[in-house]
Amino acid sequence: MKEHTQKLLDKAVDVLEAADALLTVGKVNVAAGRAYYGMMRIAEALLNEKGLNFDNHGDIHGAYGLHFAKTKALDPKFHRWLLDSFDHRIVGDYDVDADFGSDMVADMINQAYEFLEAARTYLKAS
Repeated sequence: MKEHTQKLLDKAVDVLEAADALLTVGKVNVAAGRAYYGMMRIAEALLNEKGLNFDNHGDIHGAYGLHFAKTKALDPKFHRWLLDSFDHRIVGDYDVDADFGSDMVADMINQAYEFLEAARTYLKAS
């Protein structure tokens, strides 16, 4: 595994641990944003391993979809979760009336951890 890929995975773990901590103290909307960033770092890590690097969210989402979801290299549900979590992050960050339920955000965090495990398995097999 490339060094930068491992750093991106480590960053994903840090962000997901922060999401857990934020959820525990009731910062639900902020935790949703961290869950998204965890998923984004995982997608970046997978793309990096293929020598692909992008500077914006949309390019990361699209490239992940093309190289991992469309090819079914990884379950396409991870792409859907990435896109859904991005939408939730936007609402949580910018909508002053956003009020996510803690169960929904806990599900997002769990999805991110599932994505992380799938990515690790994929990278070990590559």
